[in-house]
Amino acid sequence: MRYSFASRTVSLLSSPLRQIRENARLNSFISLAEELPAQELFPVKRLEEAAQDVLASGPDVLQYGEPEGFGPLREWLTAEWGGRKNAFVAPSQVLLTTGTQQAIDLVVRLMVDEGDSVLVENPTSPGCLQVLSMQGAKVIPAVSDGNGLLVHELEQQMKLHRPKLLFAAPTFSNPTGGVWDMGRRQDVLELCRRYSVLFVEDDSYGELDLNLKRGEVHPSLFALDDGGQGGQVLYIGSFSKTIAPALRTGWAAGASHVIEGMTVLKQLADMQSSTMNQRLLHRLLTGPGFSWHDHLAQLNKEYATRLKLMLELLKRPLWKEVTWRVPEGGMYVWARLPEGLDSAILLKAALPKGVAFMPGGLCTAGKEGASFIRLNFSHPGRDELFLGMNLIGETIAEFTARS
Repeated sequence: MRYSFASRTVSLLSSPLRQIRENARLNSFISLAEELPAQELFPVKRLEEAAQDVLASGPDVLQYGEPEGFGPLREWLTAEWGGRKNAFVAPSQVLLTTGTQQAIDLVVRLMVDEGDSVLVENPTSPGCLQVLSMQGAKVIPAVSDGNGLLVHELEQQMKLHRPKLLFAAPTFSNPTGGVWDMGRRQDVLELCRRYSVLFVEDDSYGELDLNLKRGEVHPSLFALDDGGQGGQVLYIGSFSKTIAPALRTGWAAGASHVIEGMTVLKQLADMQSSTMNQRLLHRLLTGPGFSWHDHLAQLNKEYATRLKLMLELLKRPLWKEVTWRVPEGGMYVWARLPEGLDSAILLKAALPKGVAFMPGGLCTAGKEGASFIRLNFSHPGRDELFLGMNLIGETIAEFTARS
């Protein structure tokens, strides 16, 4: 029997992401497409110890919890921000979510009616674009020059479209790994105040700083917004890229009335995220034998090494007509293909070889993404990275030889 699905689901069902993920389950397949951290760096032993402690504390750990999330973990987050990031909010202004994807979904459901305009930093994360599409938003790409959004053009877009939201990742964005300079941060925040636009700051990759000698700390717009009390910024983060994705613990922090609205919608969606996972994380972060800051330093040192290897591979002859900008953080290299080569077509040719990348069209709110690809360097091991990059390079060379 054939069913009539909602029209907005058609693009999701036909998305190349589904084929990439299906292939990625095969043992011999190499995926440089997915948003995966290095699993050999997961603190497995410490998580095992934390889990034993949590389960030994009594049966209430398996009971329903607060929709807002485990209180002590929210308190830990607010203390961490206050001590390190100059953001000072109460735990009641924090909602724990099932990853950043749910946080984005909840704020879009709360704020956006069908046909409403939403500005997005271009390029941006595929998940953000999918959520906006499902909600029927009118997605407006905001232009960036690598140092942040272009302020004059952004103001013209705000005047013309009157957007409800602006989605962006000022620190180590997905997919470019770029960083906004301080002036752009302040100017964009001021524009959002002037035109009453809620800035949704995705800081999922903000801890993955690949410049190990960096002296300057880039303040979040959340912190610049009166230490998180200005109400103009909704801050989104996650432990998926720093501890382990399977724990599915992200968060949103912002104005009380926004968090309250998102909490009501979360109760409709899933009642609450896993309290046991949140307790496990809290035990890990506050217990003996684990240092959060040392763990981040180890992660960034290893990722910097893997990035260096990918950049060396990009210099090989197979990639000679490909250009890229070195990311300052995150987990990806955003690369431009040779003139006239479409990334979606290239992916179809690469998949039978046993390798995948993220086609740029899934990361952009416009057609210019067709000439880009996103390459993940954090997950593959050294041998996988060598082979995967060679296979993609061979596929590119086959197309350029024909032309």
